[in-house]
Amino acid sequence: MKKYLMMMALMLGVASTSMAQENVVSKYFDKFSDNEEFVKVSVSSKMFSLFTELEAGSPEEEEFLKAVSKLKGMKMVVGDSISNGAALYKEALIDVQKAGFEELMMVTDADENFQFSIKEKGGIISELIMVAGGKKQFIVMSLYGEIDLNNISKIARSMKVNGLDKLEKLSEEGGN
Repeated sequence: MKKYLMMMALMLGVASTSMAQENVVSKYFDKFSDNEEFVKVSVSSKMFSLFTELEAGSPEEEEFLKAVSKLKGMKMVVGDSISNGAALYKEALIDVQKAGFEELMMVTDADENFQFSIKEKGGIISELIMVAGGKKQFIVMSLYGEIDLNNISKIARSMKVNGLDKLEKLSEEGGN
């Protein structure tokens, strides 16, 4: 009986972790699924696993491949010519907070705002969410798997995705 209860608790814990990611980013995937003003990107664990089959040509590439091998996926919704970017940004920040994410870093300027939040347990980051917004721009992105913040800037530079360049400031703040 104890084994059964422990297994149920474990399954519920795993389910709630994956549901949090699904609820925040998938909400925007669903909301804008038929809206051509938004680009929706989903990268599966299979795609990240294909990176691990590549041969590294340099120590930097080897570090990148090692960091990427622990990722399980990425989802992103981007609207860069919309009328309600600031309102969507505020809405998404509320969703992220309700889902139990911890704010990691915020970047604000006259044109756009970025917030990075994480889900962490036992010192391991299982998900990083970026929410960005401005007058005519909105981005919500989730990177999930086992995430090492020491390697996050390497991933950001290599992926060359709008908004991820702000992640390089994480390593700068950490003194790396």
